[in-house]
Amino acid sequence: MNMDYNLIMQEITATARAEMEAAGYEQLTTPEAVEEAFARKGTTLVMINSVCGCAGSIARPAAAQAVHYDRRPDHLVTVFAGQDKEATAAARYHFGEDHLPSSPSFVLLKDGEVIADVGRYEIEGHAVVSVVTNLQGNFEEFCEEL
Repeated sequence: MNMDYNLIMQEITATARAEMEAAGYEQLTTPEAVEEAFARKGTTLVMINSVCGCAGSIARPAAAQAVHYDRRPDHLVTVFAGQDKEATAAARYHFGEDHLPSSPSFVLLKDGEVIADVGRYEIEGHAVVSVVTNLQGNFEEFCEEL
């Protein structure tokens, strides 16, 4: 049995991207797209996506479920660590030195400034509902009611 690693990764990546797009997240694949998205006024939830198991089984489902709430960010975006390396680096540059560069993770911005984050340590090994609750707590504190 001969498996083509690149073909497998393309399939996994395509599925992960499709999940985020179906949940309403905009893919940021270039540094220019990151700059444009982070310059928007209002609140922006950034999901740092990855191909790891906790991204697929916890973070992406949480990202999709959390936005069904009375308060939610104005903008939903995602960068794909390990796939769109330059875009991810640009996003992490904006997050500053205090943000651990982990994936998957979430960062909530207001007018381009970090106001909250949910790191991998708050995702890996946790239930989806726990991550949803954490995200919605941030939405409650920082986002406008719909």
